Amino acid sequence: MRNRLFPIVLLSVFSCLYSCKTTRPLVSSTTPAQSVNDYINLYKDIAVGEMKRTGIPASITLAQAIVESDYGRSRLAREANNHFGIKCHNGWTGQTIRHTDNSRNECFRKYPRAEESFYDHSDFLRSTSRYAFLFNINATDYKSWAQGLKKAGYATNPDYANMIIRTIEQNGLYSYDQGYKFPVTPARPTTNIQENKPNVNESVRETIPEGDSTKKIIQSAYRIEPVMARIPRISENNRVQFIIVKDGESKEKIENEFNLLKWELAKYNELKNDFVPMPGQILYLQPKRDKAETGIDYYTVVNGDTMYKIAQQFGIKLKSLYEMNRMTDGSDPEPGSKIWLRNVRPVR
Repeated sequence: MRNRLFPIVLLSVFSCLYSCKTTRPLVSSTTPAQSVNDYINLYKDIAVGEMKRTGIPASITLAQAIVESDYGRSRLAREANNHFGIKCHNGWTGQTIRHTDNSRNECFRKYPRAEESFYDHSDFLRSTSRYAFLFNINATDYKSWAQGLKKAGYATNPDYANMIIRTIEQNGLYSYDQGYKFPVTPARPTTNIQENKPNVNESVRETIPEGDSTKKIIQSAYRIEPVMARIPRISENNRVQFIIVKDGESKEKIENEFNLLKWELAKYNELKNDFVPMPGQILYLQPKRDKAETGIDYYTVVNGDTMYKIAQQFGIKLKSLYEMNRMTDGSDPEPGSKIWLRNVRPVR
């Protein structure tokens, strides 16, 4: 009897374990957070990164997202990844969703991922003239920022500024504004990336031993000009901040200078954790994008190009670049071929 029951008991145990595992709630950018704290933990790094890039206090970004999206539970957040209630406005060419707000069936922006909503929120504030005065306010003065947003007309609720301030203070969001002294890159219209891209430094290539695994990586570096003072320490490409490595800089030194965690440089630049920075190398300080800026559809490959080099040149994630071009990971393009930077390569 015991022998006959054993398989049944064993099957029941496995069924329980499987059902417990599969029904466990997950918290991710595609799953609404279970609490405000969960929401903050999901998006705090993006908010801090955007503060470094644009100067908008991380506390303001997080508080607005919490208030506007009901910490990710609103319809716009769930169905359109729109966490800031940004409407279409003139010039928006992305996807849209119709939603009743102040008026019936208003047009709102729709994003492929939640983080794109955060990036667009920063660019929206930075490029809209009525918010320009905010960037003269200290990044740690969240109260003035909140009052300024209400004054500029971000929301019609007369209590909007107080709602933002209460959200910041109740959740201690002001702590994310401390300790960052990054220069703010001014808003600029989309331009040809190559207009601002220095040439590859041939002397840097000559210092790399033949066969070294980093050779292909360093060949994507920007040239260090003799008059280094003319080059800003932090530059921006595809809305992502990067630096050019100087002589004598170690990975640890760069991490300390820019308040980065041990894994961030390697992850953002798709390198091994123990990589050694080389003079002239591009290093992104934030996650690269999934596609290039508007207006840059494709790039024509020249001799010496690799997919990694192109990914670094345009600030695009390498995996996304391979997927857009229907290429196998690890393969490199032929000279003269086109590498698509914004959309999936057309099928011939």
